[in-house]
Amino acid sequence: MNFLSAQELKTKMDVGQNFFLLDVRENYERVDYSIPSHHIPMAEVWDRTAELPVSEPVVVICRSGKRAEAVANLLEKDKQFANLWILDGGITAWIETVDQTSIAQ
Repeated sequence: MNFLSAQELKTKMDVGQNFFLLDVRENYERVDYSIPSHHIPMAEVWDRTAELPVSEPVVVICRSGKRAEAVANLLEKDKQFANLWILDGGITAWIETVDQTSIAQ
């Protein structure tokens, strides 16, 4: 499991690097701000792991990074996912460093 900064994630997106972006926030949190991603709320990840690719990196995001880290730990330890990344600081860090036009709720 690895961490990447919001700017590193933006660079990966800009160059078209292949990865699966998993947003584990709740629906109500995504209303305020979201980036293009696959949405599976944290409580549903365990039952929906079949939707996640095992052949490409998975970047997990949430509001602050805490839930993303918990989900990544679950995927790594219990589901044997190997190429996991966590957006350090979550969508809050993204807004602060990449897209300052919005304020995270």
